[in-house]
Formats: sequence, structure tokens, C-alpha cells
Amino acid sequence: MLRTRLNISQKQTLQQKLSPQQIQFVQLLQLPTIGLEQRVKQEIEINPVLEEADPLQDELLSDLEIETEKEWESTEDEPSSEEAEEGIDPVDKNEEIDWESFIQNTEYDGDTYIMPQWDEDRKELPNPYHESFLEELERHVRLLDLSDDERLIADQILGSLDEDGYFRRDPEAVVDNIAFNHGRLVDRAAVERVRKQIQQLDPLGIASRDLQDCLLCQVRYSDSDPEIRRKAIRLLEHEWDAFEKKHFEKLKNRLDVDDEELKEIFELIRGMDPRPGAVLSPEEDTQQYIDPDFEVYYEPAGDGLSGEGEFVIRLNHRNLPALRISPEYKMMWENMKQKKGTGGNDTQAKKFIRDKVESAQWFIDSIRQRQNTLMKTMKTIVALQEDFFKHGEGLKPMILKDIAERIQMDISTVSRVVNGKYVQTHFGVFELKYFFSEGLETESGEDVSSREVKKIIQQVIDQENKKKPLSDQALTDILKDKGYKVARRTVTKYRESLNLPVARLRKQIL
Repeated sequence: MLRTRLNISQKQTLQQKLSPQQIQFVQLLQLPTIGLEQRVKQEIEINPVLEEADPLQDELLSDLEIETEKEWESTEDEPSSEEAEEGIDPVDKNEEIDWESFIQNTEYDGDTYIMPQWDEDRKELPNPYHESFLEELERHVRLLDLSDDERLIADQILGSLDEDGYFRRDPEAVVDNIAFNHGRLVDRAAVERVRKQIQQLDPLGIASRDLQDCLLCQVRYSDSDPEIRRKAIRLLEHEWDAFEKKHFEKLKNRLDVDDEELKEIFELIRGMDPRPGAVLSPEEDTQQYIDPDFEVYYEPAGDGLSGEGEFVIRLNHRNLPALRISPEYKMMWENMKQKKGTGGNDTQAKKFIRDKVESAQWFIDSIRQRQNTLMKTMKTIVALQEDFFKHGEGLKPMILKDIAERIQMDISTVSRVVNGKYVQTHFGVFELKYFFSEGLETESGEDVSSREVKKIIQQVIDQENKKKPLSDQALTDILKDKGYKVARRTVTKYRESLNLPVARLRKQIL
């Protein structure tokens, strides 16, 4: 016989949970400048108590508040007899709003930044419409003399192009899809025939099967020397393996050409576009724009010969409006306090105002805390990388822990600060992550950044003999001669991170 029973037990556990204010701060901290501007606009829309500061309006409201306070001074000191009988409103008693604190603490005006006024005349114009790459291709396809079945095939091909513009789908899958969805029977030959017609559209080589097919199509229709073009076609059709591996001697023998002709053939092929579909539209191109979050400049003192000077560090908040708690809601609150009785509607209204005021203050405090944290982190980075910000080189090894220990914050906080943030310097725009790298020790015992070693590898490869490129072991020996103790496998890792091919593939005909 089964017996069932209920047991009640207590269990004590320790859990760490973030408060709503902490969650809001973390969310704001990881936002870049543009993201913060959008977040501020969103908060203003959903919280009527939060508004953009207007100096002229502030002055008028201040005068009005002084007169109003004089009229209410006697009534605020002593409650009315009716209020005394009914008791004090619990909202007023336990959850009063300290308006002086809120009004005086809505704008930050420290030594690091001042939140500027929002330019009301600045209007955001809608982005003009630009025809997408696929729409342009579809328009070109409509100009082809295709049957109804061939147009179905063309739609399938265009819808199957990858980001590089290649058609890597199995033609049999196109045949099956058209038969299943449209009840029309087509064959592989028809799919290949339509694909080749699309391949000749602009950009030339679109819908190719692979890189070899793409280059071959472009070379066939290129405006180049007929003899060089004929030999380039032969190379791509029959000597692709030797071409990929840059076996120049084999290619010269099989094509019956000398160094000069082979060089012209390679130059012709190198001039083709290996990714005909990787064409950014104007809309996509604007998304690549970077708005730096910081500006850091070094200003030498005097004539600059003394070696003394100071760093100027600015936080970018050009389009961030100055925020405040609306004084109008303070007046509304005071008017409600003067009303007699404690009706349910008044209680709900007071609770609504109090909640919105607290939410607005939390938001302003979170922004202020975010700005202070960002500035503190940026100042520490500059302090540890002075040589780079002065001269554009001499990057030192630095990790997140180095910053976290100096500003006495958690590593995760520093990680959120540097993620997706950029700084404008005299030497260009850099992501904050750029300044963090592992360290290597030289023979003299000095620590250097791995980025400096990568820079040397890049310079050595740029200056190498292209007929006889340097192997990774040769690069390791050169670094050793310069005083850098780096293993060959480390050199290989650095070379690959620089997107540099192995020595065999760097070989060129000069």
C-alpha cells in the first residue's frame, strides 16, 4: 500500500541579488555614447517627471515658487483641525519627498564634464531610401529574357546567395523546391543555365559556385590583353592547384611563359573581385561610423622642450541633454498636500508622483555614476599608457585586473566600461580594448606589450624579400636578435592574428 504525505521544512540559503538601481547602473555602464543618448530619450518619454533642463524656465519657476511658499508658509506649519481629527496621510507621513535634495541634485557640474543643453533646433531628418543590393539584382534579372519557369529559378538563386555573393546551394535542391512549392518541373541544366546568365550581371561574377568560378567569369569578360587573358583563363581552368600554392616554376613551364608574363597574369587575376556580393549599401555603410566616447590629448607646457605637460581627457556627451526633476510636479505635489481629506484618488496620485520622482532620481544618479566610473577608468588607462598617448607608441602590457585594482572596482565593471567604447587621440581612434594585452619579457628584463611584438612582425614581413619570404622560425630568430624572447609557436599565433599567410603564400613575382 502506497502512503503519501506532505513534509514542510525550512532551508536557509545566502543569495546575492542586485537591486533595481544596481541593475540600471550596469545597463547604462555598458552602453556606448550613442546608445546612452537613445536610452535617455526613452526614459524621458516614459517618465513624465524627468525632463530636459531649460535655464529660462527654471528662473521663472523659481520666482513663482518663492511667492507660493510665502502664501503657504502659515498653513504648512500647523495642520488643520480636520486633518488632526482624521489623522495624517500615511503617504505624507512615511514617504515624504525631499524636494530640496532632488531639485539641487539633478544636474552634474563636476570637474570632469558638464551635461550640455539639448539643441531643440536640431531635427533628425529621415534617412533617404537606398535600393538594396538584392533589389538591384532583382531589377537586373527582370531585364533578362526568361520564361516563367526560369524566373522561378532566378528567384531561388537570388534568395540563396551568401554574404559574398556565391550560390553554394545544390541545384537539385532548387529543382525540388520549385516542384514542391509551385508544382513546376525543371531540371539541373535549367538551373545552371539561369545561374550563368545571372553571373554575367553587375557585379560580374555574382552567383558563382566558388572562388575559381568567380575569377574565371570575371577574367573572361575583362578588358585586358587578349593573350594574357587567354593564358589566365587556362591557368584558372587547368592549373588551379598550382596557382593556389604559388608554384611559380610549375606554372611557367606548363603555361610556357616567362617571369614577366606570369606576373602580368597574376596582376590580372589579382585585380578581380573575389567577393562580388560584399557590397555595402549607403545605409549599411553609415552603421560603421564610430562616435568616440572619449577624447585624450597631451598638451606640452610652454615651448614643449621641457618635457612637461598635461593630459586633457574629455568624455563625449555632446548630444546628451541636461536632466532634472520637473519643478511642475513639485508644485502639483504641494497643491495636493493643501487639499483637505485623504481620498483614494489623491493617495494614488501621490504614490504615482513619488514613484516617478524616485525613478527619475535613480536614473540621474546612475548616469552620474556611469560618467564618473568611465572617467576614472580612462584616467587610469592614460596613467598606465602615458608613452602611447604622448608619442603613439610604446604600449605597455596591461590587463583588466591592473585597472580594477587601481580604481577599486570589480574586473567585470572594468570589462563593461571598455567593451564597445572608443577614444579619440592625436594618433587615431582606438577601442579601449586595444590598450589591454599580455606582456612579454625582453632579455634585459623589461616588460613589453604583445602588440609591440606584433608591430615588429608586421614591419619585418612588409620589408621582407617577396621572392623568398621569411618562415616563422626566421621571424623568431629576428625577434631574438632584437631582444625579444618569443617561441616559434607564439610567432605563428601572432602572425595569424595579423591575418598574414604563411611564407609560401606570401611569395610574389617581382
